[in-house]
Amino acid sequence: MAKLTVSDLDLKSKKVLMRVDFNVPIKDGVIGNDNRIVAALPTIQYVIDHGGKAILLSHLGRIKSEDDKPGLSMRPVAERLSNLLNKPVTFVPATEGSQLEDAINKMNDGDVLVMENTRYEDVKNGEQVKRESKNDPALGKYWASLGDLFINDAFGTAHRQHASNVGIASNMPQTAAGFLMEKEIKFIGGAVSHPAHPFVAILGGAKVSDKIGVIDNLLDKADKVIIGGGMTYTFYAAKGMKIGNSLVEKDKIDLAKEIMDKAGDKLVLPIDSVVAEKFDNDAAHKTVDGDIPDGYMALDIGPKSVALFEDVLKDAKLVVWNGPMGVFEMSNYAEGTLEIGKFLGTLSDATTIVGGGDSTAAVQQLGVGDKLTHISTGGGASLEYLEGKTLPGIAAISEK
Repeated sequence: MAKLTVSDLDLKSKKVLMRVDFNVPIKDGVIGNDNRIVAALPTIQYVIDHGGKAILLSHLGRIKSEDDKPGLSMRPVAERLSNLLNKPVTFVPATEGSQLEDAINKMNDGDVLVMENTRYEDVKNGEQVKRESKNDPALGKYWASLGDLFINDAFGTAHRQHASNVGIASNMPQTAAGFLMEKEIKFIGGAVSHPAHPFVAILGGAKVSDKIGVIDNLLDKADKVIIGGGMTYTFYAAKGMKIGNSLVEKDKIDLAKEIMDKAGDKLVLPIDSVVAEKFDNDAAHKTVDGDIPDGYMALDIGPKSVALFEDVLKDAKLVVWNGPMGVFEMSNYAEGTLEIGKFLGTLSDATTIVGGGDSTAAVQQLGVGDKLTHISTGGGASLEYLEGKTLPGIAAISEK
């Protein structure tokens, strides 16, 4: 069954509650990157173009004490949204009460309102009560009472059961997906449920433990699973290779052996590495084949691995990439990640999906985002989706 989407709804004169993901980096009231705000614009614009009153809810950062609140207000976000929409946006510095209710009741068709950070509800009178993040039933019911319809466009929190997504949805006759959520369900959900073949998954990052579920799920579905990043060296150790001072999860070596036994030739590991004597961008570094010499740690994949991976990828019809190939934040060890990102941009016949985090940053740094099919807005959510888990935020969206 397909999910109900915003375009299935009659929005005219309706108070439309929208859960968006405006969890943007903010420092001293200045937004560092507004990608997540921009990503929500199509759904917001659609709602107001169709005469709906858009009431936006989002969390911002983590609120553990009253002291956290001033620096994590949604006010700067509402101001940026106003600039992007080129129209006034009402900001209400409250998450409940008469000030919020009056402002909503005064809205005209096509108006936009942003309420205060939903996680302000996690701390009340100095006490950590987690009403939002623990999905307090009364809070979900109250927020639902403020609107006529609910649209969930926040894929980044779809793996969380919060009052502002699941709580509202469970008190609404219908919940629809926004355009951003619809895209994530189509591309990431589709990659897991009915992938095109050849299907190649590229999994990077530091720890095997973070990606076990994903590796396991994708080995059943993909034709090849490429491994890069720090977790490579737990697999090297499992093969009995030397790893020098490279990152290793000793308690996961047996698990890595099991994965390799199950995978056979489906699993593709790097064959050379960029190594250095210490974890430092300015340390002397060199490229070595196979074993990592004593006293050295591997910090990126080498050029032979890039060529090997490109050879595996060249005929793919579907590619899912999650996680960097090396210590991407240091320029001397970013090459492997950047080369893979660049190559994905050349695969014109493939559906190419990038799943959150550092791989998204790499794609943006390269400027190849427009050449890829889909760049996910959710880190943890896309990982759990790729694991084949049911995400509460998506499960709560009504079927058509």
